[in-house]
Amino acid sequence: MNAVDPSLWKSLPGPQDITRVELDNGIVILTRSNFNTPSVVLSGYLASGSQFDPDEKLGLAHFTSLALMRGSQRRSFQEIYDALESVGATLGFGASVHNTSFGGRALTEDLPLLLELLDECLRKPVFPAEQIEKLRAQLLTHLAIRAQDTGEMASLTFDQLVFDGHPYGRPEEGYPDTVQAITREELVSFHQQQYGPKQMVIVIVGGIAAEQVVEMVRHTFSDWRNPQQQPTPHFTNPPPLKMTERRHVPIPGKFQTDLVIGTLGPKRNSPDYMAASVGNNILGQFGMMGRIGDVVRQQAGIAYYASASLNAWIDSGSWEVSAGVDPANLERAIELIVGELSRFTAAPVSQDELENSQANFIGRLPLSLESNSGVAGALLNLERFHLGLDYLQRYPELVKAVTPAMVLETARRYLKVDRLAIVSAGSASE
Repeated sequence: MNAVDPSLWKSLPGPQDITRVELDNGIVILTRSNFNTPSVVLSGYLASGSQFDPDEKLGLAHFTSLALMRGSQRRSFQEIYDALESVGATLGFGASVHNTSFGGRALTEDLPLLLELLDECLRKPVFPAEQIEKLRAQLLTHLAIRAQDTGEMASLTFDQLVFDGHPYGRPEEGYPDTVQAITREELVSFHQQQYGPKQMVIVIVGGIAAEQVVEMVRHTFSDWRNPQQQPTPHFTNPPPLKMTERRHVPIPGKFQTDLVIGTLGPKRNSPDYMAASVGNNILGQFGMMGRIGDVVRQQAGIAYYASASLNAWIDSGSWEVSAGVDPANLERAIELIVGELSRFTAAPVSQDELENSQANFIGRLPLSLESNSGVAGALLNLERFHLGLDYLQRYPELVKAVTPAMVLETARRYLKVDRLAIVSAGSASE
């Protein structure tokens, strides 16, 4: 590859135009101005995810996050949405394993209102009983739909196998019986104990000066204290499988079987991450879904889709191949995928494959940062994974530093073909 001109990357977000401020109560503010737009994007998170859920009340963090906008001490459910709609703004919440996340957008002039509503929902929700039961019904409907989704059930079962004993192995949405068991009082208690300013991050990107953002957030949130806020729990990282584990989830009446094959992968800030990510692009993403897509879909013609994915989080990650097949072709698909994983861990990728993948990585990063939303998401990840404010500007050199030998070494470290989780879901029996 040709050398990457550092001057081309100076316009990307970096220490020169990202402002990072930490308030006395622990809230981190990240902001970047973009005066080419009259709007702002807001995103962020609090350390209040499903890792705090008891097994018997799994889904509690998710339920709580979706209930935040159902009414506050100042506004009803309808009044919250009316306030947003009156200025064309949006605001929403969700929960993952580690965090409760929030996101929204508004015209720059309406940012004070957006922050005001964020404050009300985060700090002063009232969890109206009638709204809670409506929300519970919606959650149970979603779980009933999930139980009939072959892709969702294969993925859920794969996580249970690979992340056994870790919160990554549990679905954040819970199960019908655990969601049914959650009381309004438990939502209130979870909010009181897990919501607070410690480890909270707020990102605002758009047509506003950094000093104004900091002042607005400080004005809104600097007085937030919660002495009841619980510390983040620590979990032992899951060990690799000791042998290949096979599972089939029967879902009668399905014409497609979804398949997931894989194992543990590197966490996001692991030294292995970049080599694994570039390697995964070659294995099952680039072009027509890489080598996996070529072998299973293009050559054999037995899959509706086939690709590989690298999912890297805070504690750990997964490296997996997914495919959708006719039930009659399930065993053949498994054979081809495992065979391709064996070849991927037997010899280095070619220099052409590597250079094509590197060019793809380097070329698509600036495109992902063309919108305020893209920049906000990138800044959030810089903070979440402790990558450093200069990470985006260092990115092309990090990608270029990957060699065929590094890809092979990393693939061999994680993709043990005799210790895979192989999960299918559909009408076919194992």
